[in-house]
Amino acid sequence: MNFQQLRYVRSAIQNGLNLTEVANTLFTSQSGVSKQIKELEAELGVEIFVRRGKRLVGLTKAGEDVAGVIDRLLAEADNLKRLSEHYKQSDKGRLVIATTHNQARYALPRVIARFTRLFPDVEVELRQGTPKYVVQTLLRGVADVGIATETVEDSPELTTYSCYSWEHVVVVPPGHPLTQLPTPTLHDIARYPLVTYNAGFSGRSQIDAAFEAAGIVPEIRLTAMDADVIKTYVGIGMGVGIVAEMAAVADPCDDLVTVRGSNAFFAPKVTKIAVRRGALLRNYSYRLIEMLAPHLDYAVLTGTARRPAADREPPVPRFADRADLHRAEEEPPRLAAQGSGAS
Repeated sequence: MNFQQLRYVRSAIQNGLNLTEVANTLFTSQSGVSKQIKELEAELGVEIFVRRGKRLVGLTKAGEDVAGVIDRLLAEADNLKRLSEHYKQSDKGRLVIATTHNQARYALPRVIARFTRLFPDVEVELRQGTPKYVVQTLLRGVADVGIATETVEDSPELTTYSCYSWEHVVVVPPGHPLTQLPTPTLHDIARYPLVTYNAGFSGRSQIDAAFEAAGIVPEIRLTAMDADVIKTYVGIGMGVGIVAEMAAVADPCDDLVTVRGSNAFFAPKVTKIAVRRGALLRNYSYRLIEMLAPHLDYAVLTGTARRPAADREPPVPRFADRADLHRAEEEPPRLAAQGSGAS
């Protein structure tokens, strides 16, 4: 039995039992993958997979139990490697962050800039995708930290921390009729074609729910994956835009203005920081999490103190109130002091 065989089994499960995908992912041959899995089954004396001819079509009952043990073994192997790296080079290494476009574009730049000043020998890699991609990347062990608003709390294999809350807002060109109303309503907004997110992106379900609750069927003129594209098309007159609040607060645009009070139309969302449950992170990973969620107790993050009950956790700050995320200012003294003393 060896770790390569264990990784082949885990990869087969993660890739829907498609051995071609496994081979491509692990840069090997399909026949080699199949052989290694069969050798592991022979050594264990049980069949892990149900087969139809040469194809894998499912997990046996024994295979389900074996898969759980394999996940734990590989996780602990990763922890052992990180522990060694932590003591050899505590402030050097690589940090992979899986996140969505909105977070990478609007929430992370100033945080990453501060982080790299504190840890100049740490290479930071951003991997952008959908919330589902963020979860998958974390579960596969490819990313160290995940940052997203949706989906991350749905996986029991991840530990999540609340970072900040935000709402959607309505953006229009200056002088638009909506800017002339003292207290515009959702019905006023719906008189115009809308430009907003694709289904499944950036809280689109909250936008749809707000109109449905008001008994309104809006005209969706155009949808896109990220706020930059939405704002571009609003700017050329395609319609009224609905974007994440951070896209308006962190990147104010002279070509567009936010409709007064429009954030009240939509239910708030909370951006989460996620890590694999039981994973041992490098010291600098915990520092990044603390920068993103300074209201959390650092001792809780690192596991040296117990996490408080849900009803006793500190309140989640609003993105609009987090000046450190969207205004250029000097490094907060607390973070600078902790970073300089990190070991």
